[in-house]
Amino acid sequence: MKTKILFILIAAFGCAGTLSSCTKLDEEVYSEVLPSKFTPTEKDLPTILAPTYASLRTVMCGWQGYFDLQEEAADCIITPVRPNGWDDAGTYRRMHQHAWTTQEWQPYNTWINAFATITKTNTILSQIDAGTLQLGDIKAGVVAELRAVRAFGYYLLLDNHGNVPIITKVDPDDKTLPKQNTRAEVYAFVVKELNEIMPSLSEDAKTTYGRLNKWGVKALLAKIYLNSEVYVGTAEYAKCIKEANDIIASGKYRLDNNYSDVFTYTNQNSAEIIFAIPYDEIYGVGNQIHMKTLDPLSQGVYQMTAQPWGGNCAVPQFIKTYDPEDSRLKDSWIQGPQSNPLTGQVLITYVNSVPGMGGLDGIVAPSNAGFRIGKFVIKQKATSNLDNDFPFLRYGDVLMMKAEALLRTGDPDGAASLVTQVRQRAFKSNASKATISGADLLKGSIYQYGLQAPDGTISASNGGADIKYGRFLDELGWEFAAEAHRRQDLIRFGIYETKQWFNHSPKSPTRSLFPIPQDEIAKNPNLKQNPGY
Repeated sequence: MKTKILFILIAAFGCAGTLSSCTKLDEEVYSEVLPSKFTPTEKDLPTILAPTYASLRTVMCGWQGYFDLQEEAADCIITPVRPNGWDDAGTYRRMHQHAWTTQEWQPYNTWINAFATITKTNTILSQIDAGTLQLGDIKAGVVAELRAVRAFGYYLLLDNHGNVPIITKVDPDDKTLPKQNTRAEVYAFVVKELNEIMPSLSEDAKTTYGRLNKWGVKALLAKIYLNSEVYVGTAEYAKCIKEANDIIASGKYRLDNNYSDVFTYTNQNSAEIIFAIPYDEIYGVGNQIHMKTLDPLSQGVYQMTAQPWGGNCAVPQFIKTYDPEDSRLKDSWIQGPQSNPLTGQVLITYVNSVPGMGGLDGIVAPSNAGFRIGKFVIKQKATSNLDNDFPFLRYGDVLMMKAEALLRTGDPDGAASLVTQVRQRAFKSNASKATISGADLLKGSIYQYGLQAPDGTISASNGGADIKYGRFLDELGWEFAAEAHRRQDLIRFGIYETKQWFNHSPKSPTRSLFPIPQDEIAKNPNLKQNPGY
């Protein structure tokens, strides 16, 4: 049994229920894992902490969860109409075209699960404050980690919804509805929380897998500082570099020798992962990325115990940006003939061609249209749930965040040195191609932005040569494809609502924030809708 299973089991069986929104603050959450006579020690930390992490499995890779929210609104992944369905009342088309409504499930799902995590942490923190949970010598560390998890939930809301209530207490007797905070206030709260708790967090990378330790918080802070100009209008690149330098200097993490090692079904052994959402095919279910991407015929390729559904795939324009010798192309995307390992029979051949999103135009993408997500290595006889953990923060990300901050502050050569370091494992077959110069990173993107016609030609082309630091954006795409990064990156590089790709045309700059869910506004009149909705 994997070492991560204990943590997952406690989260699964030590829980009673899940909150559905931030307005239901009087519900009891997981209180039975904290009996009044429980006197915990260091070994009991998973019992206290695991329930607060549990909803992250749902928010990350759950049905139309955070993964879909970040990728399907961006330029690398789409879910077109297929012969076996996938119109789903147009939701995937709306996500692709940035035409989502105030009741769209994908952004609402992230809202629900982020606030579920926040409320669970607030419940336990309230018990600690009230003295019903006595922690003794471990109190400072427990409180710090609980606040870290809560801040992580608020980071998700900061990035996606912006203007949300900041709630730090659970009081069943207080029936006052939460007041809304501005995005700037949420940003200030998250940054303050993460900096305050830093000294009390564990520095041990080995015993805190699947939890937010000091290095995970530093990596999260680096990401927040990198996006600070988007969030509050003020760049914080020097702070991003400092947090990245601290992680690098710690020596706790390194790049894995093989890119695929970060994403395989034994990736709890990765030396690169700083913070992961743990999954298990039996005890911690929810990673069904393979089920949504593989065509049903791929069941025979992997001898799966369940038949996949055959939905999403890569945007052909994005696939064409890869160097053919970049091993990340094959490590990230399932392509070409797919054979039954027992008979050798070719069951399906995935091609880099998709005629359109479908829907009102009557287009239906063939079953084999588009390369499929293969980054999360699928083992033979896989079930409907993958064993692969989802690496939310990893060392490669730290190096690339520092590189981008250096690039944006006038040190392209320093940035290029770090990017080269990341590229080296992707070009083992031709090491000379791994090296990139500062001048290269100052170039535009090679992504051929523009609208794609059904025959694959790009009409109304507006290219990528005019994108500032566009080549660095390309590097981010190749390194972090299908890791729920792309929406945030496109916004930061200023092209989320300025460029066309596949069947997407720009709508409005206000689409960089998702709407406050209409059902939440109906329940809480203190909430006001985000601009543009």
